[in-house]
Amino acid sequence: MAKRGGFPGGGAMPGGMQNMLKQAQRMQRQMEEAQKKLEELEITETAGGGVVEVTVSGKKEITKIKIDPEAVDPEDVETLEDLVMAAVNGALRKLEDASQASMSKITGGIGPNMFG
Repeated sequence: MAKRGGFPGGGAMPGGMQNMLKQAQRMQRQMEEAQKKLEELEITETAGGGVVEVTVSGKKEITKIKIDPEAVDPEDVETLEDLVMAAVNGALRKLEDASQASMSKITGGIGPNMFG
């Protein structure tokens, strides 16, 4: 009689494998919940001593830009552009840090780059 596939001794998953599968499923649910929370997050960053303020959502969308009228100098648009860029990049970095911290709590520091 031919043997069927599976694990030796009856075909059931050993207890250790079942526990690992349950842990992986629990971790998946926790990651999905954390992602939802991150998407609801709003992060605000300022530049130029607060003359430019940018708010970014957890979905990586700019939801608000506030510019102090004193920062608007028609003779020096480049400085204003640099301030907006600095505030946007700062907000995105903060969002990435929050995302990594949230996922690290769930995975215990095991990240996607661990295996390659």
